[in-house]
Amino acid sequence: MLKDSKIYIAGHKGLVGSAILRNLQSKGYKNLIYKTHSELDLTNQKEVENFFKQEKPEFVILAAAKVGGILANNTYRADFIYQNLMIQNNVIHNSYLNGVKKLLFLASTTIYPKNATLPTDENQMFQGDLEYTNKPYGLAKISGITLCESYNLQYDTNFISAVPTNLYGNNDNFNLQNCHVLPALLRKMHLAKLLQENDLNAVLFDLNLQNLNEAKAYCDSFGISKNSVEIWGSGKVRREFIHSEDLAAAVIFIMENVDFKDLHKGEKEIKNTHLNVGTGSDISIKELAFMIKDIVGFKGELKFNTNKPDGNLNKLTSSSRLNSLGWTPKITLKEGIFNIYEWYKNTRNFRI
Repeated sequence: MLKDSKIYIAGHKGLVGSAILRNLQSKGYKNLIYKTHSELDLTNQKEVENFFKQEKPEFVILAAAKVGGILANNTYRADFIYQNLMIQNNVIHNSYLNGVKKLLFLASTTIYPKNATLPTDENQMFQGDLEYTNKPYGLAKISGITLCESYNLQYDTNFISAVPTNLYGNNDNFNLQNCHVLPALLRKMHLAKLLQENDLNAVLFDLNLQNLNEAKAYCDSFGISKNSVEIWGSGKVRREFIHSEDLAAAVIFIMENVDFKDLHKGEKEIKNTHLNVGTGSDISIKELAFMIKDIVGFKGELKFNTNKPDGNLNKLTSSSRLNSLGWTPKITLKEGIFNIYEWYKNTRNFRI
């Protein structure tokens, strides 16, 4: 990519997309295009078709997706598979039709089997059944990866898929109804700390409420009190986390340095050419919870609710393929959580 190349970032307001946009801007890329959902509905075939015909981007980064935690994935199963399939199909197909030079599609480790061996490398896709709670989302992401590979093989496009591990970072979703585990733990601990300090005005401000009874009912519904915080599951499951700024750096590295031809050796059956993007280390949810508890400064008890689902027992990916191409992460988990907590306290623009 050249500094004046026309680059379209789909999903520029999200956790990943906003980090990618900042990274591109900091590196001097100046011909960047992006649209909000109200300006361009990526699930609408005609709108996407018109956008590509009009804008003619040279490069596309597809970071737009419907995402959520284990509760949202399991509750809105149809929404997760339908909306993600529509977004992917529309953007990838129109990238082909309009001669996009390179596209990068962001998938998810939900593509891997629930009983995958650890650390999980790219070749384990299709090697077993997916974990039930996020199966529709995982199937959508598998379809996106396969779509990119298929266009490359049939039409000689240069579409690459990256598979990041669990993400966190500035601009994350902190809505306890549908957020991922790390921001959920952080917000729960923060609210519990405020209750512990009897800073009720700060609780109301954080929740964007004016009624204390309503705030208390909301906190109670998520197991948040001045004395304790409820955590879903046993705490035994292990997860790998990568900061959104590290992922953004990996995305730009791939866009600048890696082509589809670099990801296979001309085998008779070319498959699983996607790239895992992770840190190579994991942590149990219990360890994570106590790390966040310490960073936030909450002094109460952590209660693990084993009646709630855990999801996959362990998820750790191998990023050796991407590492061998020259990229490695830089932000440690503790440093990243500290930074996101400072951002959270200074931003405070959340809604329940």
